[in-house]
Amino acid sequence: MQYSQIQRILGMLLMLFSTSMLPSAGVGLFYGEQAREAFLAGFIFTLVVGFLVWLPVRRRRAELRTRDGYLITVLFWLVLGLFGAVPLYLLELPDLSVADSVFESFSGLTTTGATVITGLDTLPRALLFYRQQLQWFGGMGIIVLAVAILPLLGVGGMQLYRAEMPGPLKENKLTPRIAETAKVLWLIYAGMTLACALAYWAAGMTLFDAISHSFSTVAIGGFSTHDASIGYFDSPLIEAICIVFMIIAGINFALHFLVWRFRSVKSYWQDPECKAYLLILFSLFLFSSAMLIHFQQYDVWTSIRFAAFQAVSIATTAGFGVTDFSSWPTVLPFLLLYASFIGACAGSTGGGMKVIRVILLYKQGTRETKRLLHSHGVFPVKLGNKPVPDRVLEAVWGFCAVYVFAFAVLFLILLSTGLDFVTAFSALAACINNLGPGLGEVSSNYTNLSATVKWILSFAMLLGRLEVFTLLILLTPMFWRR
Repeated sequence: MQYSQIQRILGMLLMLFSTSMLPSAGVGLFYGEQAREAFLAGFIFTLVVGFLVWLPVRRRRAELRTRDGYLITVLFWLVLGLFGAVPLYLLELPDLSVADSVFESFSGLTTTGATVITGLDTLPRALLFYRQQLQWFGGMGIIVLAVAILPLLGVGGMQLYRAEMPGPLKENKLTPRIAETAKVLWLIYAGMTLACALAYWAAGMTLFDAISHSFSTVAIGGFSTHDASIGYFDSPLIEAICIVFMIIAGINFALHFLVWRFRSVKSYWQDPECKAYLLILFSLFLFSSAMLIHFQQYDVWTSIRFAAFQAVSIATTAGFGVTDFSSWPTVLPFLLLYASFIGACAGSTGGGMKVIRVILLYKQGTRETKRLLHSHGVFPVKLGNKPVPDRVLEAVWGFCAVYVFAFAVLFLILLSTGLDFVTAFSALAACINNLGPGLGEVSSNYTNLSATVKWILSFAMLLGRLEVFTLLILLTPMFWRR
């Protein structure tokens, strides 16, 4: 294990992350808010600590190994979440505890969107912008951003990229060099954000709201500058724009790259994961609309409008809201929560287990059924026309087994704290799937939960963001053996 190299990289990444607090300080200065001081203090503190971590090992050079990449990824997300909480804790309004500050920071960086803050409409804009910005950085992964910069500092990046990027097929690169891959991903990401902001602005949002919501929409995060979320604007046009960009952000960014390179949208429809993803969203929309119309929850047009928005928002794990979906006929809130376990496509900014894994589980299950009838038959599992290696299938089964096991253990722990069944289940599902809104006590916010529960859910957010294995592998004795 290259501990000195890990320390050096961690220090550099902390110094890099400290600059993310300056835009919020600038917003506070522009609007004449006292909150700017908290973000300036957070910037100085994070920069100094990062410098002190980096200084003793600044001249060390060594090639990163796979284990080093996993350790750096976990350490940085952990440290980043903790240091991201510093300005939140220093703010006078709202007055957040340590647990609340860390929860909000992790929720932003992991693009979960669960919040302990209420009264957003009256809070400093510097704080509101900071929350949105945290989600934007967390959406694609600040590690991938760092990978584009670290080669200039003499640090290899493939190990970091593999540990950070979601999905079972992590070896695929869009361009021959990892730094170029990271740059391409961020250019697409930034371009999509700009397009989203301009669309929101043209649809009637203020410039501040348009920029802020574009951050959390493209990141599939769900934070808003208003307590009523997207419902605050009461605009079908704004909701339609949000739906479109949530769907786009939930598609594998490698497909966006291919579409951009070949100037053809055929890549979307030729990809089996993308087709399944769109089919799931459309099916949820149809079923939700039918149920709302059947139970006469709203008039027909409103039922279709709300069903479309909430189905896409929850299934992609964005977590925006235009209405309280927890008050819908009981089957719908739980159905949408189940959909969040599937989540968006691998290589997207969404959470959940990812659509490609669910497809492979289904195909593997179908193959095992055929084997029962034809024990000597050969039935390859294919994605499109390409056979999937058994090693990938084994990894998918292992991931899902560990995911379910981790959920079961954390669920029992939450129940032991005194939470009721619905609140514990939905809060954990919302956090481990990086969704945000839940049911029961957490249908609107997480303010009333105990500090212990908030720490547990913060861990669940990190577990989901790092796709379980990246974090849990550090807890195994084998990882630390030489």
